[in-house]
Amino acid sequence: MAIMQQSRTFEMSDRVHQIRRVLLIILLLNISVAAAKLIYGLITSSISMQADGVHSFFDGAGNIVGLIGMAVASRPADAGHPYGHGKFETIASVVIGLILLATAVNIGREAIVTLMSGTSSAQVTWLSFVVMIVTMCVNMGVTLYERRAGKRLNSEILIADASHTLSDAMVSAGVIVGLVLVSIGIAAADGIIALAVSLIILYTAWTIFRRAAVTLSDKSRLSLESVMQIACGNPGVKECHRIRTRGMPGEVYVDFHILVDASMSVQEAHGIADDIESALKREFPAIADIVIHIEPDTDDQRTKDLESIDDTEVPDAKQVDAEDTTTPDQ
Repeated sequence: MAIMQQSRTFEMSDRVHQIRRVLLIILLLNISVAAAKLIYGLITSSISMQADGVHSFFDGAGNIVGLIGMAVASRPADAGHPYGHGKFETIASVVIGLILLATAVNIGREAIVTLMSGTSSAQVTWLSFVVMIVTMCVNMGVTLYERRAGKRLNSEILIADASHTLSDAMVSAGVIVGLVLVSIGIAAADGIIALAVSLIILYTAWTIFRRAAVTLSDKSRLSLESVMQIACGNPGVKECHRIRTRGMPGEVYVDFHILVDASMSVQEAHGIADDIESALKREFPAIADIVIHIEPDTDDQRTKDLESIDDTEVPDAKQVDAEDTTTPDQ
């Protein structure tokens, strides 16, 4: 078990290193994209290009938040945080959502002011299209790279940031449409597109909050049925109940109770628990820790277990509510 724990520690350290590397690469790309759109938007007085540039700038700010969050999340467990600091990664993703929310409100307010004034000084040149198309292609590449890395590393911060960058690419596509409309004489298009940009950003913020809520609310992370099948698959286990799982996609905590022969020695029962733990970690590599409560298989104990089981638990080893099961990838 000590070797397995050391391997887990090494994997977590390598995961943090890879996440930081991805965030640094994307930070540099986001700053370049933001500068190009913001500067040219100011030169041509295009509010939609400026809005898109500000959005891209906050992509970079989100990367910085992610780096800070990962620095805290990578700290080892201590007396004050016995389960480690992993949830700070989720908290960092919430901060990114708040940044997006503030950006959306600011862009929407400016767009409404522009539309109500009925004036627009936006200038459209061929270079405007070049800047927007090139930066949009960069954003799409960044989104694909970051999302794949996020899924591979089970990282909430990378997946949240990938959603942020994808919204930037969609915004850029909208701005290009707006530039086309402005170039043919529809001046109000600039403000309308900027308003649409703010709505897209709001939706992106909501998806980030929804994903973070899964972790922060301790929603079940693994399939209860799968955990039960592995535990009850051990010949020494008579019954398995009170299965609970929680945590982040890449760091899941599991605890449950098992019934074993009442005449079994402590050493034998401990050996069964070790075997079950090893089997579960092979099936679910995201598991960080497992607590197995061993109980004697007696009539009194079974009666006590039935009395303590509530509606959120699985009362029978053969019956599992599919609605309560999720996987680490979700």
